[in-house]
Amino acid sequence: MLASPYFKKNPKLYYFLPIFYRYWMDSSPMSEEISSIKELINGQNWLAEEEKAFLMEQIDPLHPPRPKTLHSWNSLILQSFDPSQKNLPAIGIELALKQAKEQHRELDNESELAFVETSQKLGFLERNTGFSFQEGHITLTSEHDSATSFDVSALQDILEGNQAALIQKVKSVISAPDFAYVAPDPLIEYRQQVFDWCKILADHGLGSWGFPKENGGKGDMEGYFTIMETLSYHDLSLVIKFGVQFGLWGMSVYYLGTEKHHRKYLREIGSLSLPGCFAMTETGHGSNVKGIRTTATYNHEDQTFSIHSPDPSSRKEYIGNAAVHGQMATVFAKLVIDGIDYGVNAFVVPLRDESGKLENGVTIEDCGRKMGLNGVDNGVIYFDQVIIPKENMLDKYASVNEAGEFESPISSDNRRFFVMLGTLVGGRIGIPRSALTAAKSGLTIAIRYGDKRRQFGPEGGEEVPILNYRMHQRRLIPPLATSYALNFALKYLTDRFLNKAEEEAQEIEALAAGLKAYTTWFATATLQEAREACGGKGYLSENRIDALKNDTEIYTTFEGDNTVLMQLVAKSRLTEFRQEFGDMNVFGIFNFVTDKAMTYVSEKNPLIIRSTNSEHLLDFDFHLNAFRYREQAILGSAASRLKRLINGGMDSFDAFNVCQHHLINVGQAYIERVVLEQFQEKIKSIADKGSKKALTQMCQLYALHTLEKNRGWFLEQDYMEGVKTKAIRKMVNQLCWEIRPDAIALTDAFAIPESCLSAPIAKRESL
Repeated sequence: MLASPYFKKNPKLYYFLPIFYRYWMDSSPMSEEISSIKELINGQNWLAEEEKAFLMEQIDPLHPPRPKTLHSWNSLILQSFDPSQKNLPAIGIELALKQAKEQHRELDNESELAFVETSQKLGFLERNTGFSFQEGHITLTSEHDSATSFDVSALQDILEGNQAALIQKVKSVISAPDFAYVAPDPLIEYRQQVFDWCKILADHGLGSWGFPKENGGKGDMEGYFTIMETLSYHDLSLVIKFGVQFGLWGMSVYYLGTEKHHRKYLREIGSLSLPGCFAMTETGHGSNVKGIRTTATYNHEDQTFSIHSPDPSSRKEYIGNAAVHGQMATVFAKLVIDGIDYGVNAFVVPLRDESGKLENGVTIEDCGRKMGLNGVDNGVIYFDQVIIPKENMLDKYASVNEAGEFESPISSDNRRFFVMLGTLVGGRIGIPRSALTAAKSGLTIAIRYGDKRRQFGPEGGEEVPILNYRMHQRRLIPPLATSYALNFALKYLTDRFLNKAEEEAQEIEALAAGLKAYTTWFATATLQEAREACGGKGYLSENRIDALKNDTEIYTTFEGDNTVLMQLVAKSRLTEFRQEFGDMNVFGIFNFVTDKAMTYVSEKNPLIIRSTNSEHLLDFDFHLNAFRYREQAILGSAASRLKRLINGGMDSFDAFNVCQHHLINVGQAYIERVVLEQFQEKIKSIADKGSKKALTQMCQLYALHTLEKNRGWFLEQDYMEGVKTKAIRKMVNQLCWEIRPDAIALTDAFAIPESCLSAPIAKRESL
């Protein structure tokens, strides 16, 4: 083409060369582009007809130029390229001027003006494509990089608090060579390795940490939860095996038993000399523990109990430690004396002897492989009139006296049942703390990879880290903010649980149930996002996200199905609410709710509901008031809806069934308010300025991202207008952008041992 006599005769034809080059270099040239270029050519009256025909031939889709020709065009353009020229017509004019100068000719201004005028009409001047000829092109996106704005160790201290020494002790143990990861196959070897790891932990005194000092422990339940959480940086099968042995089995004996049980069992449980199980769940009854069918019938003649599974639905299913290692179990069964059912009680029942031989009347089946946690030997247990001595009843809340009569300091079967289960709420603290730790690991892997993995980039520039892309930030940084929020909320829950007064028990149970559901749902969603954010690398087992995903999948139904737990939260909130509104009618409830909610919406006026001022959008009071308003309004509307249905003659069971979706929202709104409230409270107490600023941004992001997720509800309530929800969305984007340089440092503050993180894509020197 360049050798054509047309170019030698008329250097002004070079005006079109950059446009032609871009047309052919486009991976998918559109028919509209051809039309625009043809219109540009035909609009130049200074072109001869044969020149127009020649130029039209250069964009004929059926006759593309040869690769060598394209390279020669590019070379010629680069020789005269001026970085100040940003659009193709300007580059073409510069090229034509250079060619005319070499030919000792001058170009007329009229042709240039006509070319620019037509180019402007067709939009060519707005097409900022000159960067494709510029080497080392730098943009805001390509320059965005990791840069720590705070002291990572100071933030780590804030996260670890008074548990720092114990956390370091546990990390030191699980970073040792003995804890090197093993393949999950073959199954029998993997299960044995997990058991051996538990034994090492027991030898370090970590298993008995929560037991009383007189029974070989430290009497430190806060420390026990810390151990569970920190172990979750390692293999999660180990965490669950540890939790079943020392938490469920050991703590059930501790909390439900009395001094004689403590003396007899706790030291051996804490040292792992007596492996055991927690046998509550049945094939036919999971969350509805009150409905279990296993029986414990009292035998007056020899003062024993007969533990029995009356039908297949009453077998104890999915019991950890049962298939291989468990020698004893805390079995939940209905106590029957002289044909009278005294409700669910707990009993210590032998399963097998030290050699592994099953006790008479006990049948155990192996659950086999599962979706995850295959280092835990889950089993199904059947009891066929298994005889246990009377002292094996865990009798803190109920007992059988010497006359064979039932006794309890709590007369109501219902109240006794809930008090008994309330003592075991610790599992609903350990599981979410473990889930959050797994989510932190997944986010650390994905964020480190996103910081180093380069893909695409500006034309003429280098590829940029994928974490610089706004959508990638959207995927990972809001979950990172939520991880921090939940970190402080779960510490708050732990403190409340460990220092609870009797009158707070129901509230704390509801809080534990809600945070367990909210956190484990969050972990499941976050690990999926982390997997996708790492592309094919995230699918490789060596990078650990698959194990984290599969092992935590069951967390959403461990310790109670999340949907059921959120309904439990809602019912607790409604109980508290009912104490306030008493016998009000529906209209009275509505007014009560409105008045109460309005205390949180002093800013609900025509100016504020559509305010997009940045200072307002980032204000802590605005966030918390919005969360409180949503919580109160949803709670009140659920209460009035239920009352209306029941007053209309509907059975209360049916009424709650009709309102189930509404009740889930009650629980969700309550938990989100608590999480935000505790995050804000924590920030108030921080002295280190760098950490305070970083956490403030994270708290703002958590709040605004949550408001954004619930924007439909706020729009329905006229609490916000569309212009405000749009502004919130933009502010979420901006916060993600501003936090991105600190993203690596924010994950470094988790201080995850490199041996536990393990993923090759998360290594400092890796891609």
